[in-house]
Amino acid sequence: MQTISENRCFGGVQGVYSHASSATGTDMTFGLFLPEEAELGSVPLLWYLSGLTCTHENAMTKAGAQKWAADHGIALCFPDTSPRGEGVANDDAYDLGQGAGFYVNATESPWAPHFRMWDYIADELPRVLTANFAIDEDRQSITGHSMGGHGALTLAMRLTGRYRSVSAFAPIANPAASDWGRKQFTAYLGADEAHWLDHDATHLMTETGFDGDVLIDQGTSDQFLPLLKPESLAAAMATRRQPGSFRLQKGYDHSYFFIASFFEEHTAFHAEALYR
Repeated sequence: MQTISENRCFGGVQGVYSHASSATGTDMTFGLFLPEEAELGSVPLLWYLSGLTCTHENAMTKAGAQKWAADHGIALCFPDTSPRGEGVANDDAYDLGQGAGFYVNATESPWAPHFRMWDYIADELPRVLTANFAIDEDRQSITGHSMGGHGALTLAMRLTGRYRSVSAFAPIANPAASDWGRKQFTAYLGADEAHWLDHDATHLMTETGFDGDVLIDQGTSDQFLPLLKPESLAAAMATRRQPGSFRLQKGYDHSYFFIASFFEEHTAFHAEALYR
């Protein structure tokens, strides 16, 4: 593992690191904020999964998240959204290829050799973190935005017992029924739609739900509402009587201004579960 940078931040350290990934067959970069408490022992971890076109850097620099994580003594991990580099497949469209991994393990050519972001986030990167930093692997929660909200919800519902809480900002809520999902799932997973359902939050909520609390914020002025399909997930939560909240925030769009406006509340939500 290589240290790219480390900066003092709200009493803790905001670092950026890279490592050779066996899951993706590439070098991967991630950001990790460690609060001051990590100097004394292991601290709980909140994952933040980013959306389309983002890298590890977007939320790390735009969301203002470190302040709230420091207040609660929580580490924050900002993974990248896809493999990158020479020899890694890509597409001219912003919503496919590098920057658009969708947190799945691709099975189709030309994506299969490197686009294994499910394995990377679910298995490899957690092992890297606990082996190298003061992270309490038994206290984890997860959040994300847009494509990252999709990833956070699907990881939380499929990895039973892994995360104590899950939240999302404007998640791609029903990708199997959306142009943000059908295009990517066909490319990465093939044409058989049955193979898509393990990565559809609305389907998973209907079938299994989450064994903890859920918090979702969606802006009412989000320019991508037809692609996100929040109403499908809200209906599935209501039908299942899933504990948690689905909040419509008047006038907010899809930007990081929206995320920064509510990250304090999301961090407090996760802190309550992580320290319960």
